[in-house]
Amino acid sequence: MQLSLGQKIRELRKRDGRTQENLAEALGVTSQAISRWESNGGYPDMEMMPAIANYFHVSIDELFGYNSDREEKIKNILDKADKVITNQGFHYYQGSISEEVESCIDMLRIAADEFPNEPRILLRLANTLYTWGFNKYGMKTDYKNEAGILRYDTEYHSQNPYWQEAISAFEKLLKSNPCPKDRESAIRLMTSLYMEMGKYKEAKELAEAQSSIVIGKEMLMPETASGEEMMRYQAERVMTLLCELRISVANALSSKISFYTSDCREKMGLALINLFEAVFEDGRCGEYHQNIGNLYMNLADYESYIAKNFEKALEYFDKGFDHYKKYERISEEGDYSYSAPLVSYLKPIEKGALRHLGENFWQKEVKHLSEEFKNKLRENPKYKVCFE
Repeated sequence: MQLSLGQKIRELRKRDGRTQENLAEALGVTSQAISRWESNGGYPDMEMMPAIANYFHVSIDELFGYNSDREEKIKNILDKADKVITNQGFHYYQGSISEEVESCIDMLRIAADEFPNEPRILLRLANTLYTWGFNKYGMKTDYKNEAGILRYDTEYHSQNPYWQEAISAFEKLLKSNPCPKDRESAIRLMTSLYMEMGKYKEAKELAEAQSSIVIGKEMLMPETASGEEMMRYQAERVMTLLCELRISVANALSSKISFYTSDCREKMGLALINLFEAVFEDGRCGEYHQNIGNLYMNLADYESYIAKNFEKALEYFDKGFDHYKKYERISEEGDYSYSAPLVSYLKPIEKGALRHLGENFWQKEVKHLSEEFKNKLRENPKYKVCFE
């Protein structure tokens, strides 16, 4: 028992991204005690077994290695759900999601009943409910107020039954002791969902309860290591901040109609592209080709719709197209390493590690472009894939 139990505790702790100190605090013991258990220098009292099993959301039988079927079954469910969501690609708009997502929701509801308080299932269920609710009911927004600032139709959104169910799943998830990564993912989407449904008080309380960005994991990890490990953490910090800056700028620009339709949109897009390209000075952008492609496509949309400069729009579209194609190739082939100075210590990309663009990605990419601009794209056989 001593050998298998110690190994199992360590496996579960690593699985959930927990430290020995985290587990010790939850159980009311010392971290040295946890270390002894995991190194086979002792084992917990029998009275403590239910608390340990509850902490990891497993049965006592599984804790002792008697119930591997449970984890295997959960893994199969998660793999099926992830495959369905991945097939939808990066682009969502009302009516673009396939019917298989609704079947996926039914599967996850059954799984949530079978494995209550399993945070990984609850997270997939909540995320999928949010996606399907958007697909079925859309999102109503309005800029037609004196300030021209984006406003959500919160009364309409609050009646969305899938979003109501998603909120319940998220709230249950946060009480189920999820791993840090799942907790972060849940809080991020949950805060937005609260806001879109007019639950501003709940959104603020959830946001204010979180740590400041300056003591976030990516900010602190470089201070925990030295040598090559430190260099990797520094590269991860740079890229995390740069990607979050891209999202923050996009949200700020889209929140006010005068921002979104002004040349500020183009200036900020180019500034962000310059930052990315300065970091990846050798052009080997890896998974970040997708981010840069998105920035160029946004500029193509601006030039074709707002500025009516089709020559510039075609130039931006072509650059975005090439970046997405490079991302697509890397996601299929893997075996890719970064080489630019600031990011050369990032982990290499293995085959299958990146999310695929998804089915009908290019058709979705051009759907909202003006017909005049799409006709110009059709003239170039390079973009045939966008209209197949």
